[in-house]
Amino acid sequence: MMKPTGLAALVLLLAIAGTPRLNAYPLDGYAETGIRRVEAARLANAGIIPGGKQPPGALLPTAQVDLRLINHKDLELPAPDAAFTRELIKLLGDNAGSYGVAVLDLTDPAHPRYAEHRGDHRQNVGSVGKLVVALALFQALADTWPDDLAKRQRILKESIVTADGFSHSDHHTIRLYDVAAKKLTRRTLRDGDRGSLWEYLDWALSASSNSAAAMVMREVMLLRHYGRNYPPSEQEIQRFFRETPRQELTELFRQTFYDPVTRNGLDLELLRQGSFFTAEGKKRVPGAGSSYGTARELMRYILRMEQGRLVDEFSSREIKRLLYMTERRIRYASSPALKEAAVYFKSGSLYTCKQEEGFKCGKYMGNVRNYMNSVAIVESPAGDYRLDYMVTLISNVLRKNSAVDHQTLATRIHRLIEAAHPAAKHDQSVDDAMKSAPVQ
Repeated sequence: MMKPTGLAALVLLLAIAGTPRLNAYPLDGYAETGIRRVEAARLANAGIIPGGKQPPGALLPTAQVDLRLINHKDLELPAPDAAFTRELIKLLGDNAGSYGVAVLDLTDPAHPRYAEHRGDHRQNVGSVGKLVVALALFQALADTWPDDLAKRQRILKESIVTADGFSHSDHHTIRLYDVAAKKLTRRTLRDGDRGSLWEYLDWALSASSNSAAAMVMREVMLLRHYGRNYPPSEQEIQRFFRETPRQELTELFRQTFYDPVTRNGLDLELLRQGSFFTAEGKKRVPGAGSSYGTARELMRYILRMEQGRLVDEFSSREIKRLLYMTERRIRYASSPALKEAAVYFKSGSLYTCKQEEGFKCGKYMGNVRNYMNSVAIVESPAGDYRLDYMVTLISNVLRKNSAVDHQTLATRIHRLIEAAHPAAKHDQSVDDAMKSAPVQ
């Protein structure tokens, strides 16, 4: 939406972290989770209902989407390898000063290699901050039922969330699937829409729905407050947020979304979600500060997840499964070089434009700010794992299509990892496909 900023400027502000067709969680996960959207994706891939087919890397069953560093819990980020870092910086070209990037090559976990450039550069990471929301939810579940995994799963699967004003508003569409009628509807979240807590978290991370993320944030605060009496009735929910003093709500927000970051060994000065993802959520619960992340701290997040060190192994595993890409891939994950790979991915963008002679603002092409943020774990090929590495990438390259930029860098980084492990087969056809690869 264009808004005036004085007589001469127009400002465009969009926070985007996905498309309606970007989905996560393994295709066979419906029975375990009750996520109806997953069943729709499975049936579409099987040709039973209309919908897109999955790339080869997106077909792993749930049992194979697992934590790969359980036996390496003592691993911390190694010191950056000078030669590896030089190669990485070379890929960034003349705009290297506009990136923060970290790459951890775990192909040989006994001898990991790490490269980093401006790893401590901090910026708003947009919807990548939903990773903090997921962490907060699983921390609250573990605190409430520390010795009862079955109860945590039942809360995720059976607690019904009904969208209300906290969800206002968002342009991202979600997938609403009627299992009995085999009917799939794609639209934005509306007041009164009902889904399980697991479904709302899936919508927040897969379709990157800000509305769904705000509803999850509401639920995590309620879980933190009511404990084993969660979930409260809808009437009690409305009363609680209406009558609780705003200062107390802000303090509850801090306890809910700040404490889990530090409790899990992460630095709150380098990774923080400081407010709700919707305007109405911000209005109802005053935030506790700004939101930001760095490439290094995001790398530490996914490393600890892979080790089972985010809350516990159950929580880490579920977060990873929620990040598993099982439909059309976008931005970094859309690189054809990754088509055979299992990709665990989250992205977020935020761009702003003003009037500039000779420049036309476009999607992901801001000339005031042009933030694009990607977090990816790549296991290639899926199920074989000849290559295993992690990438966190934040950028602010003005006037350049940052979605295309991240897709291109994904290919270059993959080639860099391949070169270090020549036993991994290189498919030249992928390079040819780059010329016509779509970017979202």
